[in-house]
Amino acid sequence: MMGLMADQLEGEVHVGADLRDFSSWMVSEQRRIFLLCRRLLQDPDEADSATQDVFLKAYKALSKAEGNAAELDNPAKWVARIAVNTCLDRLRSKAWEIWRRRPAAEDEEVILQMTPSGEPDAESQLFAKQIQQRLEMALAKLSARQRAVFSLRHYEAMPLEEIAGVLKLDVGTVKAHLFRAITKLREELKDLYKPRG
Repeated sequence: MMGLMADQLEGEVHVGADLRDFSSWMVSEQRRIFLLCRRLLQDPDEADSATQDVFLKAYKALSKAEGNAAELDNPAKWVARIAVNTCLDRLRSKAWEIWRRRPAAEDEEVILQMTPSGEPDAESQLFAKQIQQRLEMALAKLSARQRAVFSLRHYEAMPLEEIAGVLKLDVGTVKAHLFRAITKLREELKDLYKPRG
C-alpha cells in the first residue's frame, strides 16, 4: 500500500542533499517509520494508515517550505517527530479503536499451524511470538508519552536529548517517562526473566 503512495508523489523536493528525491527518501524511511507507528499504535493497519499520513504531512510541509532549516538538517529526526505527533493525535482521538479486533481463538490456531517451519524451529518461533505479544500487551498499558519515549529510546536508539527534541519535552521529563515505562514493563514481564543476584 505504501508503494502506491510513493508513485503518487511526483516531482523532486529540493531540501538539502538527503531529500533531493522525496519518493526515494520516503521509500528508504518507510519501514522505520511504519515500525515506529506500529509500536506506538499497537495495530498494524492503523500503523500503515498513520505512516501514509506521516509522509503526506512531510510532503506538504516540504512543498510549503514549513520545515525550518535546523530540522531539515536531520530529516530522519524531523520525520520521526511527525510520526510521533501523528500517532499521539490518533491515540488521543481513540476514534479508530472501533475497528480494532483480535482474531477468534480458532483462527489464531489455524494461523499458528500455517506458520512455515524453518530456522529457528517452530517451538522457538512460537515462544518468540508469545514474548512479542506479551511485550506488546505490556507496552499497551503504558501511557502514550511513556510508550513514545520507550520506543524512541529502545527501538530507535535515540539519545535522551534527541527524544526531548522530538517530543518537545525537557530531558528531565523524558528521563521520568522512561523510568516509569521501564518500571511498569519490568513489573508486567517479571515472570519472563529471573533477576540476577
